[in-house]
Amino acid sequence: MNTKELELYIKNHPNRPVHIGIIMDGNGRWAQQKGLPRIAGHNRGIDSVHEIVEICAELGIKILTLYTFSIENWKRPRWEVSALMELMVNTVRREIQELDEKNVKITTIGHLKDLPNATRTSMQEAVERTKNNSGLILNLALSYGGRSEIKDAMVKISKKVLAGEILPEEISENIIQNHLQTADLPDPDLIIRTSGEFRISNFLLWQIAYSEIYVTDKHWPEFKKPDFLAALESFLKRERRFGMVSDQITTENTRVNS
Repeated sequence: MNTKELELYIKNHPNRPVHIGIIMDGNGRWAQQKGLPRIAGHNRGIDSVHEIVEICAELGIKILTLYTFSIENWKRPRWEVSALMELMVNTVRREIQELDEKNVKITTIGHLKDLPNATRTSMQEAVERTKNNSGLILNLALSYGGRSEIKDAMVKISKKVLAGEILPEEISENIIQNHLQTADLPDPDLIIRTSGEFRISNFLLWQIAYSEIYVTDKHWPEFKKPDFLAALESFLKRERRFGMVSDQITTENTRVNS
């Protein structure tokens, strides 16, 4: 299939992913390979974000969660962290009008209180401006860590146990899910990681229990529309069994479609 045919195939496929998460890795390495400063890679990575957000909206993908800045990223050199924070502010200011016009709804997860005032304020303003939009949900993970999110959920649940609102034996997977920051979102169907690293780096640890994982050797600044379409094509060729066997999946699909 050519690109247009593949786009149409994915757009009309009943099993196209609803929620996609991306670990955008390799900005710094891309820059170093080009003999450029690391921040140049982060700047170029914004172009990939723009392109992938655009194609998600075109294909009817409902939710895109981008691992924008992890809790562990605070350990990076201070100059790089400062540059990244400034880049976020400038990017939001530059892109917000177009995102709003395209009906994109911006949400965030993570510890926004850890962000510098200017960065936090720009994100909050973007969330407020787009909160009534009904198109693609662009969910940005900022100062985010999966373990921290689960810990925070445990604290909330523990307080309810102490208050007598929940009995310990009543704690279920659903209760835990409902105390995560992604409580209003379905779990990701597909996780994409760029730069060839085979690890999940503390990203949505609870939520990706049954997500399909796609790894590409391309660094994030090189990851473009054809690469994204290839990831979706790979996803649609897979059989998602959720602990069952193939015969059960076939029987269930027949029952649902009959």
